[in-house]
Order: sequence, then C-alpha cells, then structure tokens
Amino acid sequence: MVVHMSVSTLYNILTRRLTSQSLKQNYWAAGDIGKNLINLRGEKAKHFRGLAIKDQLDYLSNSITPIKGDSENRARLAINWLATAQKATTDSGVSLGYFLNSNKEMGFKESYPETTGYIIQSFCEYSQQYHANDYLKQAIAMAEWEGQVQMASGAVQGGALCEKEKQQPAVFNTGMVLQGLSTLLSHNRDEAILHSAQKAADFLLGDIGDDGHFQTHGAFVSRSKIKTYNVLCGWALFKFGELIGDNRYIQAANKNAEAALGQQQDNGWFANNDLSKEKYPLTHTIGYTLQGLLEVGVLADREDFIKAVEVAMEPIVGNIGKTGFLAGRFFSDWKPASLSSCLTGSAQIAIVAFRLFEITGKNTYLEAGNRLINYLKALQQTQSSDPNIIGALAGSFPIILGSYMRGGYPNWATKYLLDGLMLQDKLIKGGA
Repeated sequence: MVVHMSVSTLYNILTRRLTSQSLKQNYWAAGDIGKNLINLRGEKAKHFRGLAIKDQLDYLSNSITPIKGDSENRARLAINWLATAQKATTDSGVSLGYFLNSNKEMGFKESYPETTGYIIQSFCEYSQQYHANDYLKQAIAMAEWEGQVQMASGAVQGGALCEKEKQQPAVFNTGMVLQGLSTLLSHNRDEAILHSAQKAADFLLGDIGDDGHFQTHGAFVSRSKIKTYNVLCGWALFKFGELIGDNRYIQAANKNAEAALGQQQDNGWFANNDLSKEKYPLTHTIGYTLQGLLEVGVLADREDFIKAVEVAMEPIVGNIGKTGFLAGRFFSDWKPASLSSCLTGSAQIAIVAFRLFEITGKNTYLEAGNRLINYLKALQQTQSSDPNIIGALAGSFPIILGSYMRGGYPNWATKYLLDGLMLQDKLIKGGA
C-alpha cells in the first residue's frame, strides 16, 4: 500500500488529473509508461530491471530511510558522476543523462547545452568550496564548448545537441548557459568566454517584451505566451550586469522578476509555471521560479521578491513528508498533483530552503532543506555493478512509474543534488 499520501489525497490526484487532461493525453501518458516497462525486458536490461523493481517496492512500502551527514562524500560522488557524463560524450559538453533506451540497454545520451551551462556553475563552486582545481578546468572546457555550439544570434538551442540547421533558440537554455559563463568569468577571466556571455546576455535583453516576460520558449515546451520559471534567466542577467558593470542587464532582470511576481496568487502559487502542464506545475519549474526570484531579490535588495518566495515556501514546507518525500506536482490550491516525486524539484526546493535559512535565520527552512536532502541521499546511487550510475540521482521516484524523466538519470537531477549537498555541508560546518 502506498503510504506517502492519504486515501483522500490519492483520490483527489487521480480524479483531478484525469479530468483535466484529454482522453488522448491520458492515452499517451499511459503509453509512455508502457514503453518503459517493455524496455525492461531482455538480458541487456537485467541489471536496471532489478534496480527498478527494488525502487518500486521501496516506494510502495515507504521504506526509504533518510541519511544524515556524509554530505561532502555524497557531493564528491555526485560531481564525479557529472564528470563521467561529460567524458561519455564526443565533445566537452555533459551528456543529457544515462537512460534505458529502446534497444533495452542503458546508455549515455548526447551532450545537452542547456544543463551543461548551469553545471559549469556547480563545478566552479565545488572547485572553490573544496579546493579542487581540476573541476575548474573541466568547467572551462564546458564553457569553451558552449561558445562553439552557440547560435549566431547569441541564443542557445533547445534540446540535446543537434545539427545547426535544426537548432531552434530557447531563452531559458540561453539563460542557463549565461549563468554558468558568468560564474566562471568571476573565477577565470577569459575574453572568448566573455564574448559568448555577452552575446547570450544581449539575446536575452532583446527577447524581453513590454510586459517583462521573455518570449522565445523554443520547440520543447508548450506554446503558452508566458513561462514564469524564466525568471531564473533574470538571475543570470543580473549577475552578468554586475560582472561587467552594465545597468541595462540589471534593470532587465528586475523587470522580469516583477513580471514573475505578477503571476503569483495570494496563496503563493505561480501561474504559467510549467513546461507543458500549467494547471499543475512540477516542483522542478516551481524551484526554478523560487530560486530566480530569491536570488534577484538578494542582489537587488528587493524585500518584496524575497517575501514572495517565503509565501510560496510555506505551503510547500507543509507538504514535505516526515521522511522527506515531496510530491512532484501541485495544483493551484497546493494539493499534491502527482503520486511520484520529481527528485530534481525536491533538490531545488531544498536549495531554496537552505538559502532562505541563510537570509532569514529561520530554522523552519533549515529543517525543510535537511529533510529533503537527507531523503535524496538515500536515493542517490552509491553502490552498483554498473559504474555509470555511481553518484547519480534518478529523474523520478519511483524511477520507472514516476512522472518526470522516467527510466534513468538526467544530469540536472544530480547537478541540483550536488548544489544542495554543498549548501548543506557548508551550513553543517558553519555550525547550523
């Protein structure tokens, strides 16, 4: 029996989700799960099949035991997996992730420009926090590669790396690369990387509409006019503006953050805040919005932005289970909208909680961050006969029947786990 949620919550999720989607959408969702189950058959999938079965049983029995401490070691495992994902590609980008393929075996995917961008930031911060210069060198290689695959407009393409003639610009992806490049430039000034960052920042600056929202969302998300989570690009713009001393980028970041704030309801929930299902957004995109709004608020000394994040965090904290399980989607009344957990989103919410503790000193946020990260540590792969998953975090819990990036390990789940672990370790060593 699933004991993560009450019977009434389960009923609410099933009835509201089924009625809010068309018959065709429900059919395709079920078909996607079916494909993953079929791919578990055969000798090539034997190891992953065993892992997926155990994962499902752990989910059904709610038997995950959170892990306290060990943050630095877990962070080392996470960054080493990300380094492995970089080495698995034919270039210096980081593989999209390690997934069960249609040929019924696990394998690394091609490089992913968007997430390689913000992985640069994680490698820079890890290098600084743990005095590990080799990771800074890898971050530089990632940044140089980003410059090579950047579109002529300064934009970054949506999706995994493809031929130039098939590339389509995506503002969010561009912002994530700018985030990484700006962080790297604060550690290592390089004219070629600065030029790439300038092009990306100029593309973002030109993409903001009169309403303060970015406009070019790319081909891999729904066509809705507003994507509130793009406020994370505002953080990147603000950082770049400070880096080069140009107030145009700072003003644009504030304008975008104000637009994002305009999407917030009185209960803290944000509208137009998902890749494709705006009625019940992922904790992944909720996390993007909260982190972007918070960090712009800190940089701009905007108490209203920080307060808006606190208002949203109150119901989220109330939804974190005693062990640290957090549903992967939420309806506009903050009722869970998913039976599974989006592990990337849980890590992002933990990061926001830790940062709020640093800013406000409120222990509620420290406790929430610890609950989430300690739960994720128990789900991180630390022992396996497959060395390609050591240190990795899955897209969903459970890994096959979950609703986000099922069937494998997207690089951004481990990236955000790494960021959360580094923050937790810093707070523990600081006496928190």
